[in-house]
Amino acid sequence: MRRLLRVLVISGIALATVLLVIAGTVVFVVRHSFPTYDGTIELDGLDAEVEVVRDAQGIPQIYADSPSDLFAAQGYVAAQDRFFEMDFRRHVTAGRLSELFGESALETDKFIRTLGWRRVAEKELGRLDPSTRQYLDDYARGVNSYLSKHSGSGLSLEYAVLSLKGTDYRPEPWTAADSLAWLKAMAWDLGGNMDDEITKTKLLASFPAQNVESLYPDYPFDRNQPILSTGAVGRDGQFTTAPVDSELRRGMLTKDLLKSLDTVDKVAKGLPQLLGQGDGIGSNSWVVSGDHTTTGKPLLANDPHLGATMPGIWTQVGLHCNNLGRACPYDVSGFSFSGLPGVVIGHNNAISWGFTNLDPDVQDLYLERVDGNKVLYNKRWSAMATREETFKVAGEDEPVKITVRETRHGPLISDVGDDEREIGEIVAKRGKQPQAYAVSLQWTALTPGRTADALFAINRAQNWTQFRAAAKSFQVPSQNLVYADTDGHIGYQAPGLIPIRNSGRGDWPVPGWDPKYHWKGYIPFDSLPSEFDPSDGVIVTANQAVVPPTYKYFLTDNWDYGYRSQQITDRIKAAGKLDANAMASIQLDTKNRVAEMLVPYLLRIGIDDSFDRQGQDTLRNWDFTQPADSAAAAYFNVVWRNILALTFHDQLPESTWPDGGSRWFEVIHTLLAQPNSKWWDKVGTPQLESRDDILREALVEGRSEITQKMAREPANWQWGKLHKLTLTNQTLGTSGIGVVERIFNRGPYELGGGTSLVDATSWDAAEGYTVTSTPSMRMVVDLADFDKSRWINLTGVSGHAFSSHYTDQTELWARGETLPWAYTKGAVEESRKDLLTFTKPER
Repeated sequence: MRRLLRVLVISGIALATVLLVIAGTVVFVVRHSFPTYDGTIELDGLDAEVEVVRDAQGIPQIYADSPSDLFAAQGYVAAQDRFFEMDFRRHVTAGRLSELFGESALETDKFIRTLGWRRVAEKELGRLDPSTRQYLDDYARGVNSYLSKHSGSGLSLEYAVLSLKGTDYRPEPWTAADSLAWLKAMAWDLGGNMDDEITKTKLLASFPAQNVESLYPDYPFDRNQPILSTGAVGRDGQFTTAPVDSELRRGMLTKDLLKSLDTVDKVAKGLPQLLGQGDGIGSNSWVVSGDHTTTGKPLLANDPHLGATMPGIWTQVGLHCNNLGRACPYDVSGFSFSGLPGVVIGHNNAISWGFTNLDPDVQDLYLERVDGNKVLYNKRWSAMATREETFKVAGEDEPVKITVRETRHGPLISDVGDDEREIGEIVAKRGKQPQAYAVSLQWTALTPGRTADALFAINRAQNWTQFRAAAKSFQVPSQNLVYADTDGHIGYQAPGLIPIRNSGRGDWPVPGWDPKYHWKGYIPFDSLPSEFDPSDGVIVTANQAVVPPTYKYFLTDNWDYGYRSQQITDRIKAAGKLDANAMASIQLDTKNRVAEMLVPYLLRIGIDDSFDRQGQDTLRNWDFTQPADSAAAAYFNVVWRNILALTFHDQLPESTWPDGGSRWFEVIHTLLAQPNSKWWDKVGTPQLESRDDILREALVEGRSEITQKMAREPANWQWGKLHKLTLTNQTLGTSGIGVVERIFNRGPYELGGGTSLVDATSWDAAEGYTVTSTPSMRMVVDLADFDKSRWINLTGVSGHAFSSHYTDQTELWARGETLPWAYTKGAVEESRKDLLTFTKPER
């Protein structure tokens, strides 16, 4: 017995020792990549010491004597906090994801390499101002200094996990082109209507053009104001959906072409959610003059609505020259992207600025007649440009190669599918004349530009004139820029390359062989919408129409329909004098204007059953707001989803089912006045359903659904119980391995808000109630005292799982709270928690 007891004791000690070793190893691996925030570190190429002050949230404020040192330190700090994210992003933008994740990423790589994001970025380097190129190189030097001291799990926990899969990978040095390529990802996610062109064309194969166009209604100028209401110059006609081109109606919609478009659509939608996709992806920003504030100086607010990822899209940083002047002109703080030097949105010592997406039509699909590597244009066949692309695939011995073909309009994106070229050749052989259709993409972002110059120039600008001069180089993606300065001025500027077409508006794919569809230039910068010190002292941008119908040029008809922007405008007008807290409260507005429109119709529906009627009763006396604990909001959104499904799912292809965004607000607004529209009728039933039939069924089915999902008693319904956010790591967060997903993902968080509301926690009505995109950050800048400004990030500054700064801002963000935004040296020092000093290496 004694021997057995001794064996058990020894075995227990051995087991405990093994568990301690394993635990210690896990802790070591997890903490191995945590960066040093205190002390002294040597940084190659410095002219003088650089200080990095971090507050309790780890937000870095960098102080240097020269721009070179400033941006080198920013590169080092970015690599400390987010290098894996940076490395992942550059693999996306270079079409090299399959090197990390194997064959599953190959189709995405082919698509991006066909577009040539990285190739365009490399061409841009030679067009940039020498100082911009130097800053990019300085930033890369800082990143590479960090890489020289860290590797594998010492860089990030993700590399340790990838090594378990047998991935033999060591990051390459960072380059200036890696930073520029990220601007192509911004442009892809924030510019163009390619998805709508494809969807409308596919629908045209099944529906008359009039039916398709009814699903893309005109902007409601009579109800929702554009950004600029005056000052535009003459244009005849209205912003209406352009008629379908006769060529598209006449026999071009072959099964093979539709298959090509479907392939393009699927591959494009399969791209990683870098910034976000779909309806509901937009932003709010507005600025008010001192006439509307308690201080007599402007206030500026911004909250971009982008894909909800882990880590968050933005990182916060301050960049400060110790002696501000011509030799070192940067004293700027705000939000940036990991991998990109400078500040994208924020303020400096004199001005503040914010962005929302203008979303102009800068992408056109062309149907190309091809014969092998020849393409038809203006009745002549000519050779397409070709290039070979080679892909290394993790787990595969042999590389994969493709040939990219390009027309005068752009690359043939329909070649991306494995069988697309074969289809084209088969179609060509069917007739005496080559009749194969391929699909090319013309897109402004595939023309090398100078957006990087614009970002640094905005960071330096001290007044409206300098700000506009900087914006002139902001070519893609086109954004709504709002502006305020400490002298009391406010303004708006639309920048970017926006094409002028010889014919058509780019609403539908057009014949690439016909010269009349060629772009003839771009809208001159001085003709782009702009406004300075408007008489009412208010500028609101929330992706709504920019200009009234009298504007001279066509920008797009792909606006958000203005429900958010009008709610913000109404709140400002009703607010009286505003301060930073009042501005922040508007960002949290959850009023659902489609509910305000629809609920009166729902309450008029007679329901006999008392159980079913309980759901309807929650909508009586509802104020149409959607906090997380609202029972009425929970029921309404379930009913709304059912209305969309009952009305459209039986008639539309699944890939085009309504997502519930502002376009569908407007579609339903129109259909409510057409109670006998064929859209209400259900396919396959003997009777003809009307509007009220569908509304009644949606109410009843909604009551049943919410009971199953939540509770029988309406008092126990809460919108946040359905409407949850899980922050998902962009790479390993969807691995399918539970323990790995738990390491990198966070949540769920129960949220209020909703799609196309000011507090835009969007969800896809075709999929469910889960949050798909969010306000990715919130900021309010006080031009009277920058230290009274407020900001908050969706996650935290760190990309390291288990770091205290991984999600230390998320709970605050979810509650609608913000953090003090220390800017002046005194305020930064007062909030200091850590101090890191970079020094020149000893020789």
